[in-house]
Amino acid sequence: MNTRRRHTLNLLRGVVALLFASAFLSRCASMMTPTGGPIDSLPPVIVNMVPDNFSTNRPTVNHGKIYIEFDEFIQIKDQQKEFFTSPQMKKKPTITQRGRGIVIQLRDTLLPNTTYSLNFGSAIRDNNEGNPLYSMRYVFSTGPEIDSMVFSGYTADSYKADSVSKSFIWFFPADSVENVPEYDSTIFKYKPAVIARAETNGIFIAQNLKPIPYRIYAVEDKNDNQMYEPGSDQVGFLDGTYNPAEMPDFAIWYDSLRQYVTAEPQLYFRMFTDKAFRRQLLSESERPLQHKAMLYFGAANPRITSLRFDSIPEDRVIVDPQTEGRDTIALWFNVPSASLPDTIKGTITYFKHDTVNRLQEVTEDLKLPWRLIETKEQERERERLERERRKAEAAGEEWTEPEKENPFAFKLPLSGEINPEEHLTVDFDYPLARLDSAALLLTFTAGDQSIEDVPVHMRPDTAQLLRWHISAPWKLGGEYTLTIPAGAITDVAGFSNDSIIGKYTVFDPEKFATVKIHVVGRDDGTKYIVQLLDGNNSLKQEKRNVGTGDIRFNYVPAGDIKFRIIEDRNGNGKWDSGNLVERRQPERAEFFVNAEGEDTFATKTNWEIEFTMDMNRIFAPVTMQSLSRLLDEREAQRQRREAEKRAKEGPKRDDRNRQQNNSNANFNSAGSMFNTFR
Repeated sequence: MNTRRRHTLNLLRGVVALLFASAFLSRCASMMTPTGGPIDSLPPVIVNMVPDNFSTNRPTVNHGKIYIEFDEFIQIKDQQKEFFTSPQMKKKPTITQRGRGIVIQLRDTLLPNTTYSLNFGSAIRDNNEGNPLYSMRYVFSTGPEIDSMVFSGYTADSYKADSVSKSFIWFFPADSVENVPEYDSTIFKYKPAVIARAETNGIFIAQNLKPIPYRIYAVEDKNDNQMYEPGSDQVGFLDGTYNPAEMPDFAIWYDSLRQYVTAEPQLYFRMFTDKAFRRQLLSESERPLQHKAMLYFGAANPRITSLRFDSIPEDRVIVDPQTEGRDTIALWFNVPSASLPDTIKGTITYFKHDTVNRLQEVTEDLKLPWRLIETKEQERERERLERERRKAEAAGEEWTEPEKENPFAFKLPLSGEINPEEHLTVDFDYPLARLDSAALLLTFTAGDQSIEDVPVHMRPDTAQLLRWHISAPWKLGGEYTLTIPAGAITDVAGFSNDSIIGKYTVFDPEKFATVKIHVVGRDDGTKYIVQLLDGNNSLKQEKRNVGTGDIRFNYVPAGDIKFRIIEDRNGNGKWDSGNLVERRQPERAEFFVNAEGEDTFATKTNWEIEFTMDMNRIFAPVTMQSLSRLLDEREAQRQRREAEKRAKEGPKRDDRNRQQNNSNANFNSAGSMFNTFR
């Protein structure tokens, strides 16, 4: 096995050499291209390295400079983002241009008997056209050998099921980090021994590893600071340890379109955004409206044991969480405006982190001042009315102040089509204090102009305090008129509605598609969430608590659709992310792919299409072979979409593609060699 691993490393070295050589040979024939000829599309070629690449027994201090020379003048672009070292150095090397090359000055004391790699990504580009030299690496060792083991893998967003590009892969020797059951602090306490980086397609090839077990993590470093920041960076981890010497062989080849080496993935990371630890405290309180206050907490799910105000009865305070984690809470005061003081005083008792991050119950004072602040528009209007009043009084005329606009606010479409499964939705600015539901009137005018009364109900939303739903037994063939008479609704600020009249028709099913799905669930009783998405992956409809049986999506607009299926292991009706410290992987979310490898399906008006979804197949264990097939299918779909796009764009795009293909042809002979190796 070790012999094969060394052979694989030699192949990787060989492909780089062949790429450089093929680019150099083709460039030799075109260096004197006259002005007006084909645009230079070839990257720079390395012609000299001092000291040589893959050199050994390098000093750990006073290691001097490294010089890399190219066949043309180059530029260094996005160095902060593209360049990294493995393992990480405390003092990052400096890179400067000199002539047709670059000088690398190592500034850190190196570890003994350690293989180092300087990874340039796509930072090195030619000076004229900016063609990048992808995946350039300089490798050396402070010991007598270059570590030669290799890993390949794939990084994917666990919810979107799409590649996570440019994520870093961190390798920690298993015997050098502690292993505490159900608590993982590895990436917070230790530095990785080897670092690799995924390409834009999510595939990575990690080189220069030892034949030992590793704990392995993937980190999306959004800030380019070589640190993991929970809550910002996506992270992924593998359960257990992995030894590259014990892994199955994998194929590698050169991707001539993306211009870098890629491979079959041995490892699979389902990445997610973990929650950052935040200290719990009441960070801010304010009163933006007379009847509304806001409380902002430092962390999610504050534990509040008491909330009291001096001038407002406890049952007149409405608590309205604004976020899923309840770290932002609105308080509504259901009392007349005249009873509200300019400053509401009270106390809140809740659990707060102390200086050593222990939750302790504390009581803090609340002071919530409010005063009316005019907007510029309100100020100008007031001054205009004052001028009119003075002018009328000066002329001896009676002046009557015009009636002010009703401050009662709502959002409700007053015309349009209704989806009978979703009914009508109305949003208010304040919670409702009174609703005379018996005053609501809904009439149906049929095609023969006959009119009938229809029972109508107005009910609150279960999740959003300010949202209500208006439901009725909607039917086709006529027009509905909704009448809400003046004064039927009053909110906690004391504002009441003017007369509201809306006119509606009902969706015609023949203008939409219908999707029927036969679900084959697993025998373990797991429930699923089936989401219907449009061609842009925007969620349109969702079915929860799905098991074996039939489900149906009605009123599906014509166009492309996809399906995301979530394995709802805890049955809470939503996708749950992972937790790195607790070593809890995110719930699996997979896109439905049919037997032909298609994940996007066309619908047309008045169509009825059917699918069978076998959850045993969709959520089968991920293997190297199944992951390779999935990525092949996605690539084939991507190429089909590109072909369709080219066909629409016409001959100009084809000319550009032919020019690009001519430049890529210089690399194809080198890349094709690696399809046959494992």
